[in-house]
Amino acid sequence: MRATADNALKIVVVGGFGVGKTTLVGSVSEIRPLNTEEVMTRAGEGIDPAGSWGKRSTTVAFDFGRITLSERQVLYLFGAPGQERFWFLWDRLFSGALGAVVLVDTRRLEESWYAIDRLEHHGTPFIVARNNFGEPTHSLEQVREALDLSAEVPLVDCDARDRESGKRVLIGLVHHLAALAGADEADLAGSGPAGAHGADPAGAHGVHPADPTGSGQAAAPAAAPTAMYEESTP
Repeated sequence: MRATADNALKIVVVGGFGVGKTTLVGSVSEIRPLNTEEVMTRAGEGIDPAGSWGKRSTTVAFDFGRITLSERQVLYLFGAPGQERFWFLWDRLFSGALGAVVLVDTRRLEESWYAIDRLEHHGTPFIVARNNFGEPTHSLEQVREALDLSAEVPLVDCDARDRESGKRVLIGLVHHLAALAGADEADLAGSGPAGAHGADPAGAHGVHPADPTGSGQAAAPAAAPTAMYEESTP
């Protein structure tokens, strides 16, 4: 990493077990990703989804990847573990995140509900990406309805194995963050110096879109990394 880098941005990839989080982080990372994959054994039978879908290992902490955006900015990617017994780690991973990608497998959509619930609870902006395992059998609108997603949450298709597809997902998230930041600025401009019209700049969840962690420190402007990301990832 360049010695001049002094601004780190963080994105989290979440979703159910075996949806492709480790694969997505690995496909877009410029470095060999750090992962905490462990072999699934018979001791986990009855607890883990035993060897389902040909999967023989599982993430037990997190995956980590990195993308250099510019001489001064770097993007960190964290893939969250998908099994229920590791969900207690998620709140820590969400801390300081600019936004999140929720990967879903249409064969097991119910496993995505917890991820969406936790992100909404934290006020963390997110988009949903359908990781296609073969030809899709449902339309995106049917997936949106099944997940009860609002119209404001972007829903896109992807192939977590493909670098270009993964890049498009991350760029889509950055565009979504930029749109939220722009809408928030418009709300503030229309509310007067001290919110004279009773507008709530924190939004429905009580968290400022520019401060997704609620820490009181605004995140880096979402619009800035977009062009940098597109230019820095050939």
